[in-house]
Amino acid sequence: MEDSYLHKGLRRKLIKILRDKAITDELVLEAINRVPRHIFLDNAFLEHAYQDKAFPIGDGQTISQPYTVASQTSLLKLSPGMKVLEIGTGSGYQCSVLLEMGANVFTIEYHRSLHEKAKKMLQSLGYKAQFFCGDGSEGLARFGPYDRILATAGAPYVPTKLLEQLKVGGILVIPVGDQKTQKMLRLTKVSATEISQEECGDFRFVPLVGKDGWAAKTPNV
Repeated sequence: MEDSYLHKGLRRKLIKILRDKAITDELVLEAINRVPRHIFLDNAFLEHAYQDKAFPIGDGQTISQPYTVASQTSLLKLSPGMKVLEIGTGSGYQCSVLLEMGANVFTIEYHRSLHEKAKKMLQSLGYKAQFFCGDGSEGLARFGPYDRILATAGAPYVPTKLLEQLKVGGILVIPVGDQKTQKMLRLTKVSATEISQEECGDFRFVPLVGKDGWAAKTPNV
C-alpha cells in the first residue's frame, strides 16, 4: 500500500490536532508524522485513518487513538537505544512509533493472529523488532531488564513481574483500573526496593489478558 502525498498531508493535520491537545514532545510528534497509520487499518477504515480515533483490528482489539499513542510515548521519556518491552503488539502501530524513536523493542501479543499479522506488516515496512506471542502480563523476563516497559491494555493492578523486569531508573507506563476506564500510571524504579508513582489522566483501553490481567482473579492488595 502506498504512502501518498495525500496521506502525508493528512498526517501533518493530525500532528496539528495533537499539538492542540497539548502534546509537546517534538520527538514523539516527528515519529508519529513518519508512520503511515493508514497501512495498519482495514480497508473499510482507510478514509478515517488520520482522525484522532481508535478503530477495531480484530480479536476484540483496537488500534489506539493517536492522542493515546502520543501521550503514552511521551510519558516514557525515550532516548535512542533504550531497550523497551511493549505489552500488547496489537496492530503494530505503537511499536512502529517506538522504533522510529530509535528504541530497541521487544513486543509481545496475546492473540496469535494479531501477532502474526503485525510481525508481517512491520517487517514489510522495514521495521526491526523482536516479536513474541504469549502472556504479556508476565512480561518477558529472559530478555530483561528493560529501560522502559509500555502496556497498551488496561490492567486491574500493576503486575509485580513487570516492575521486577525494570532496570533501576527505568519507567513503566500502564493503564490501571476496571474494564471501562483506567488511570494512566507512570512508575519509576527509584531503587531495587522503591517505586515512585504518578497518575497521568483517565483513558479507556481494551482489557489486558493473562495471568496478571483480566483472566485471573485480582489479588488482595
